[in-house]
Amino acid sequence: QVQLVESGGGLGQPGGSLRLSCAAVGSIFSINSMGWYRQAPGKQRELVAVITSGGSTNYTDSVKGRFTISRDNAKNTVYLQMNSLKPEDTALYYCNADVRVYSGVFYFSNEYWGQGTQVTVSS
Repeated sequence: QVQLVESGGGLGQPGGSLRLSCAAVGSIFSINSMGWYRQAPGKQRELVAVITSGGSTNYTDSVKGRFTISRDNAKNTVYLQMNSLKPEDTALYYCNADVRVYSGVFYFSNEYWGQGTQVTVSS
């Protein structure tokens, strides 16, 4: 009933910038938190940043001051602006959303994941 569609990954240079977008589409009644996770080869998936419906944000220490998460509630879209990129930011980035869904008969809440978008930082 709900899909998260990501875009904006690719190749970035050290010190450069990339911007990720993730749009939630489907039978959405409301969205609580939205966030970005990443998984590098051989490592566990980790939380990068999260934003609540009220705009409160939280970041993992390694990206604080470099990455900014934001959202457009009218478009059900979350963004991740990544500045001052480092090679260690290279990973598959996943969008995540805590969505309240209306099935047409009843409401329920569920967690959804995007398909992942690759970010590679290299000169």
